[in-house]
Amino acid sequence: MTERYRAQHQRRLSWMPWLYFSLKPEHRAWAEAWQAEVQAELTSLETVQIGRGCFVSPEAQIFAEPGRTVVIGDGAAIAAQAFLHGPLILGKNVSINARASLDGGAAGIVIGDDTRIATSATLYAFDHGLAADRLIREQPVRSRGIRVGADVWIGANAGVTDGVTISDHAVVAMGAVVTQDVPAGAIVGGVPAKVIGRRS
Repeated sequence: MTERYRAQHQRRLSWMPWLYFSLKPEHRAWAEAWQAEVQAELTSLETVQIGRGCFVSPEAQIFAEPGRTVVIGDGAAIAAQAFLHGPLILGKNVSINARASLDGGAAGIVIGDDTRIATSATLYAFDHGLAADRLIREQPVRSRGIRVGADVWIGANAGVTDGVTISDHAVVAMGAVVTQDVPAGAIVGGVPAKVIGRRS
């Protein structure tokens, strides 16, 4: 394999990390070595813990100051241009697709095993006050945290606001804005999101 082809293949994996987990044996060795370098560099610079068998795009932006740790569970995948800011805990086999944005605020985000966060989804675990007697930039910031269960799918361009819990097996439709808790197994859509069906 030429260096040019390998570089292109690395870019492909960065944007479509699910391909990493089904690589042919002839690609597995160099891809694992490449990932070991990427992950070692990240953990040397940020307060990040990475489990076994993960894929982390070198183009992902992951920031974790002391006290705002990012924990990435075994088998998780993080794609190019994803933005992750702790405190954040990702369970096993979680995937964060390209350009998704997750900020744990002060209270943090916890995501259960086998959950999928699609392209450009946004989860922000903080909010600003809206009092009319002061500028927006001077408003106090609160953080209650976000909890996402196991086997959840959050669709492309969906948003999840601070204080929300999305229970196991739920689905959030593309473009939905979730402002209230989502029951287990529910399918929600719209702005603000409402239950529109159930997985059955």
